[in-house]
Amino acid sequence: MVFAVTALSSVIGFVFAPILIRYLYRIRFWKKEARKKTITGEDAAVFYSLHKEREVGIPRAGGALIWTSVLIVISLFFLLSKFSQPWWFEKLNFLSRSETWLPLFALIAGAIVGLLDDVLQVFGLGKYVGGGMTFTHRLLIVILIGLIGGWWFYYQLGWNTIHIPLIFDFPQGIDLMLGFWLIPLFILVMVASWAGGVIDGLDGLAGGVFASIFGAFAIIAFSQGKADLAVFSASIAGALFAFLWYNIPPAKFYMGETGILGLTSTMTVVAFLTDSVVVLPIIAGVMVIEVGSIILQLLSKKFRKKKIWLSTPIHHHFEARGWPAHQVTMRFWLISIVFASLGTAIKLLG
Repeated sequence: MVFAVTALSSVIGFVFAPILIRYLYRIRFWKKEARKKTITGEDAAVFYSLHKEREVGIPRAGGALIWTSVLIVISLFFLLSKFSQPWWFEKLNFLSRSETWLPLFALIAGAIVGLLDDVLQVFGLGKYVGGGMTFTHRLLIVILIGLIGGWWFYYQLGWNTIHIPLIFDFPQGIDLMLGFWLIPLFILVMVASWAGGVIDGLDGLAGGVFASIFGAFAIIAFSQGKADLAVFSASIAGALFAFLWYNIPPAKFYMGETGILGLTSTMTVVAFLTDSVVVLPIIAGVMVIEVGSIILQLLSKKFRKKKIWLSTPIHHHFEARGWPAHQVTMRFWLISIVFASLGTAIKLLG
């Protein structure tokens, strides 16, 4: 079932992708110029020199392919399950209140907000001309999504602990009681996951990393007997395979905020549903490295008055050093698979 849904989600993505691509090109859904400033307001000279031609003329919002494919698959299987014949149709539905309602809500809510930001960035509406939502507005929206998710886990699902594997009671680990503090933790993880969206900076990079992450969660969920959640995670991985077909160099479209915010929100929810929050930084290790490179760069410029890397996130540093973009992408894919495998092994061992 898990593999079948992965394949079906990929097939639907392949069918839908050419339609989406033609539409995005027809409405010229791309940035008018590459980013010229860093987050601290300085000139991003290195980044601009690398991307001044690459980002103009290639549409954003390719992430719509991912969540649309997943939504079609989950809706199709839900409708087929209403038929009594053949008998196995009833087993197809993986839309369940206990396992997939919340991650599906996170995926769609995050994707819609991200799509709005993409529209504001491309068409420059009102005071958001050329830049989309402000960082503060994006952050507040992510916090709100995290607050809703944390509230649901604590008050509706009754969750108040997180599992820490391999510690004290080796290898099982311990359950740490958090009580109400589960909600702030949920918000923190949601914000940190969203920050990891900076990985969407090279053709194919984000898609490959997210595919390894959701593949890992599919394995973890299946091992816990959460079949619906495993199938849901597998459907996302399958949609990401179709997305990658059109996103690897040379990219036909970019993921955009509609993909990043949808996927990072879902990743947070799935991590909590599988009680894998502690190993999430390992499974998503490449994203942690990317965000960490930015933080270290900012601290170095503030206190040492010089940069550590030529450009951040760190994948741009390797670009600036002369690595071909596809080489950076594929090596980061390999690193991501290693991290995802390690995090999965630790979780299963515990």
